Amino acid sequence: MTSGEVRAMRRQWWAWAVVALVVVAAVAPLVHTWLTNPDDQRLVDLDVYRTGGQMLLEGRPVYDYFTPAPQLLPFTYPPIAAMLAVGLAGMSWETAQWVWTVGIYVALAVTVGFSFRQVLAREALRKYVPWLFGLLMVACAYLMPIRDQVRFGQVDILLVALCLADCVAKRPWWPRGFLIGLATAVKLTPGVFLIHLLVTKQWRTFYMAVFAAAVLTLLPFAVIPRDAADFWFSALLDPDRLGSNAATTNQSIRGMLIRLYLPDLLTSAIWLVVVAAVGWYGFRGARDAYRAGESMTAVALVGLMAVLLSPVAWIHHLAWVVVVLGAIVGDGRDPVRLRVAAGVWLYYVVPVPWWGVSLIAADIPGVSLVLGKIVQNGFGLGALALVWLLVSWLPKRRGIT
Repeated sequence: MTSGEVRAMRRQWWAWAVVALVVVAAVAPLVHTWLTNPDDQRLVDLDVYRTGGQMLLEGRPVYDYFTPAPQLLPFTYPPIAAMLAVGLAGMSWETAQWVWTVGIYVALAVTVGFSFRQVLAREALRKYVPWLFGLLMVACAYLMPIRDQVRFGQVDILLVALCLADCVAKRPWWPRGFLIGLATAVKLTPGVFLIHLLVTKQWRTFYMAVFAAAVLTLLPFAVIPRDAADFWFSALLDPDRLGSNAATTNQSIRGMLIRLYLPDLLTSAIWLVVVAAVGWYGFRGARDAYRAGESMTAVALVGLMAVLLSPVAWIHHLAWVVVVLGAIVGDGRDPVRLRVAAGVWLYYVVPVPWWGVSLIAADIPGVSLVLGKIVQNGFGLGALALVWLLVSWLPKRRGIT
């Protein structure tokens, strides 16, 4: 190694250290805001996870317990998640908050690194990589679905990182498919990746993912059989345990339809038809992207399917927007794609659905109700638009450039 290469490496390490400090400073206001919230409003989903672990340690039924008032939130995850949460239960509440928050940003860093791999790997940008990564990291940290990860202490960005790494890592040190199986066992919705693996005939990865998910699903029946039975035969069948399905934060297709307040049977019928159409379009698009060697686009599409097709998908489930942005940006050479990515980023930074709530409350005759409903569903409708953009628009841009 020449002296010039050594100096270049030293400069890179210094740059990475400075960038790390800049990122910490940039996200510090978010962390301060949510970790200094009143205790009963602070990282309430983390409290759910930790409570699940505590119930196991105390030998109490996991799915019968609710977190203290005013939240009164039940544990809604598969029993393997409660088993994994025992580690959190062994920490003090203050330590768990910091460990989880740091973990959120580590998972975001992994997601950003993979999602924007093409632009970060460009030879012409090599000496700017630390600064570019820092810029992307901060930009993604301020997306509303990512801000909500810290606000609620959510697990979604970790699941995104697991599925993304499993799909796009070039030389994984784990059996490919294992991380998808783990994510599916913990929160079910990543199971959409099993459909993708099946459709794209990635048999080896598919079998490993199914095997991992099956083992982690069946293990609780041997260790905590009562809780396992409670989840699969009772708690899982009660969608109201997740909260009000009609709430603004539910941006799934079903959530948007519920807010139309049509008869339940009609809502269910429309939902099944729309879900079938969107699923066919989205999975077909992901298959075509995979066959074309555009794995990031394929992962982004499958991630959006996890949000749109689920009966309940809160705003923080849209953490997949980070991967969508990476797919749109590509190698960063196309200025049109960069402008579109900037527009998508801005759209998911601002609280669009809550503007719709305010518009409805304004009660402006002939305007508030219709326009307000559209804006209230803004993130879900935006996700549908992103599916079209990735399936139909992006391949045409690749052809142009």
